[in-house]
Amino acid sequence: MIRFLRPTALVVLLAALGMGAAAPAAAQSLRGSRPSIDRMYQQARNHDLTFYRTGTGVRGAARDGDLVRLSGNEHYRLSGVSYPYALPSARIFVQRLAAQYYAQCGERLVITSAARPTSLRLVNSADRSVHPTGMAVDIRKPRGRACLAWLRQTLLSLETQGVLEATEENRPPHFHVAVFPTQYRRYVNNAGGGDEDARSERRTASRTASSSRATYRVRQGDSLWEIARRNDTTVDRLRAANDMRSNRIVPGQVLIIPAR
Repeated sequence: MIRFLRPTALVVLLAALGMGAAAPAAAQSLRGSRPSIDRMYQQARNHDLTFYRTGTGVRGAARDGDLVRLSGNEHYRLSGVSYPYALPSARIFVQRLAAQYYAQCGERLVITSAARPTSLRLVNSADRSVHPTGMAVDIRKPRGRACLAWLRQTLLSLETQGVLEATEENRPPHFHVAVFPTQYRRYVNNAGGGDEDARSERRTASRTASSSRATYRVRQGDSLWEIARRNDTTVDRLRAANDMRSNRIVPGQVLIIPAR
């Protein structure tokens, strides 16, 4: 059963998050339904998103800049995520929510799924799942009651504002969240405090657009330093172009070579 905060407490919570006044969260529900699934699916169609069929398609979209990597940071981590990619708007949502969650609970948010090709459709997934588009992420339910209540209320508030659709699942325990790209970017721009997130998204898009799209497939014995030297670039630029957190590479990996 979903517990709701008292109206006064909810107003205080929303003010702390910079969300301003919103419709009462009690008017919404995190229970899944066919209309909820249809709303998510229709948003994917309205945004002309691609439903990637295979893992190769997901990785190709990441190389082309249509999807970005969820790398984790001090506020969130990934667990069991086969394809750690999402739309830029979904990544901004994860980063913002995780920072707020960490400030509230003192622990990292856990992402358990992101872009998932149709070939990996799970038994309990909806036939119109939007995971293949990269607009959806799954968030593990917190064990602490206070943190769970906070996360529920925050998702309910954002759903009320029409920027996402969230469903609370029990098998396994998680929140399925589909972020509506245009609506969420508008919300971030209007909410205040989102300038850095917007700049981050623009940097990612700019970096991809300015790239020559040249790629290199890693071979046995290669090092990142050698690849950078041969392509007249630096290790730092190479890592930035590929959203890498370390210098580790593996044979067969395809790297984007930044423009000179």
